[in-house]
Amino acid sequence: MLDSITPLVITYNEEANLARTLEALRWAKRVVVLDSGSGDRTRQIAQGFSNVDWHERVFDHHAGQCNYALEHLVANERFVLSMDADYIMPDALRAELAAQTPSDQISGFRIRFRYCIGGVALRGTLYPPRVCLYRPSQARYRQQGHAHFLEISGSIEDLRSAMLHDDRKPQAQFGARQRHYASMEARFLRSRRWSELDWRKRVRRLLVIAPWLVPMYVLFAQGLILDGRAGWRYAYERFLAEWLIARALWRTDLKDSTT
Repeated sequence: MLDSITPLVITYNEEANLARTLEALRWAKRVVVLDSGSGDRTRQIAQGFSNVDWHERVFDHHAGQCNYALEHLVANERFVLSMDADYIMPDALRAELAAQTPSDQISGFRIRFRYCIGGVALRGTLYPPRVCLYRPSQARYRQQGHAHFLEISGSIEDLRSAMLHDDRKPQAQFGARQRHYASMEARFLRSRRWSELDWRKRVRRLLVIAPWLVPMYVLFAQGLILDGRAGWRYAYERFLAEWLIARALWRTDLKDSTT
């Protein structure tokens, strides 16, 4: 099946990650990279790989970038492997994909993730499985808060092997990105009724609880306390992300109460 897969990588200032991601995709005949205006060495790194097809587009939101790629860059491909620039395909996943012979009724494959901190794979994560491999003719993305979601028609199958998620960008970039996401997520949460939210979103609406509950959950329920420094780093990152969302929600409430 590998010959029928075209990886699609969305990038923005990914010089810390991109080389490792593309190195694991050397098996692909064509890797489409859609960049959102990087100001670092992302383009230079990407064009150092002979199988990369480089494109640029002004960023509007993640769903917009992905839908542009589906419509204009990979529309005629049989299967697309949608990847962030901090995803790394292990040998086991590549071998499992090579062995697949999907019927015409299969529109996509769901892949689980192993989250890494500095190259250390954690035993648990809040990062959910995603349908990353799919037929582009059957797919469309929808933006919701700070996240984008794939809407796909047809049957989905689950793969056994996991993709690695290993973001090694500096901590300052992580904080800036999370502040931006927090603002988007707060606007989304306040635009929905309580009954429209799933349990994760409801926890986030409870301003005092989420920033403390989430790191305790990953450390003790998922066992990341056994992963040492990497586990504590992940718990801190989850605390920071939830605290920024809670702060954005509080500021929204304060603004509404004074107008």
